[in-house]
Amino acid sequence: MADAGIPKSYEVIVIGAGSMGMSAGYHLVKRGVKTLLIDAFNPPHAHGSHHGEPRLIRHAYHGGDAYVRLALRADDKWRELEALSGEKLLERSGVLNVATEAIGSFEGRVQDARGNGVCVELLDAAEILHRWPGFAVPEDFRGMYEPNAGYLHSERCVAAYRRLALEAGAVLLTNTLVRDVKVAGNAFAFVAAGDEVYHADNIILCAGAWFRTLEPFVRLPIRSVRKAVGWFETRNDGFRAGAFPGFTIGTAEGGYYGFPDIGGAGLKIGRHDGGAEWTPGESFPPFGAYPEDEADLRQALNAYLPGAAGKLLRGAACKYEMTPDEHFVIDAHPAYPNVLLAGGFSGHGFKFASAVGEALADLTVDRSTDLDLSPFSYWRFDETRQRLDFQI
Repeated sequence: MADAGIPKSYEVIVIGAGSMGMSAGYHLVKRGVKTLLIDAFNPPHAHGSHHGEPRLIRHAYHGGDAYVRLALRADDKWRELEALSGEKLLERSGVLNVATEAIGSFEGRVQDARGNGVCVELLDAAEILHRWPGFAVPEDFRGMYEPNAGYLHSERCVAAYRRLALEAGAVLLTNTLVRDVKVAGNAFAFVAAGDEVYHADNIILCAGAWFRTLEPFVRLPIRSVRKAVGWFETRNDGFRAGAFPGFTIGTAEGGYYGFPDIGGAGLKIGRHDGGAEWTPGESFPPFGAYPEDEADLRQALNAYLPGAAGKLLRGAACKYEMTPDEHFVIDAHPAYPNVLLAGGFSGHGFKFASAVGEALADLTVDRSTDLDLSPFSYWRFDETRQRLDFQI
């Protein structure tokens, strides 16, 4: 909760201390920047997009060079976080992407990946079945395998950034709602949080599924979507971590992703598309509130991973924050250059959080970053004003 005893003035205030916000807070404070992080809950928590471990990290990414290079930088920063925290955060399980030819080809992603030094293999259905007999893919399916990809323990990652940020001097307000944000003269910001008002030279907004609660200060075309994931009992050791990769499955019926059985918890699977829209402030239905929560997942398991279609061991519901094109928003506020926006991560952003946090710190302190953030411009959604480059 808001604390009347803490300082009221900062160089930077980060609103939303989840995946991106906690990373940004750490990268700021390690550079000596006086930083306040504010979160409506107590991260890591079950109300955002980072709970329900784990999360895939891949490098052969759709979206071109900008995504591939962002993924590679993120990988470097996750390994740095492992070394600093002394915790195991990244598992090199390999990731297998399979899809029917009717969905599309992997060729473009492979070309971008190999151009950036990423190891990638293209596989036909027979080779997929030979390497991982747990898959049941038809002859017209193809695969793209990244042996150096894997998965992140997402809640551990957020907790590690939190601990290191606080040790370096960051201030964190938990269970504190931001009521209002105002900027005076494009240079000084006021944040009303709880019963207090805080001041800063710069603001970073990482509000996740709660961006709409910041209107009219900022308006982004973000929909909050409820997503269901489940952990299912497997029939043999072939699905266990160390033997089975992380995976994505692209079909005409939908897109799915998942993870091996880690420590007997069951094979985890989720559906990327679909989901029910949710509005902040409304009740959030738990897993099982809708019959399709389990049915959609079980249908995919029965079709493509029948040996993992056992008893449902656990279910969870989480939130996606979707933009219309499923690309992120990482840009300055359209009216205030001292306010940065980081949102719309559309269910595939966690893997990049380490690099996004670093980039937000760079943009705040240096007003520039070495990363290509042009695909994530705010202005792509403004039909009257399109920018061709990223400026701040």
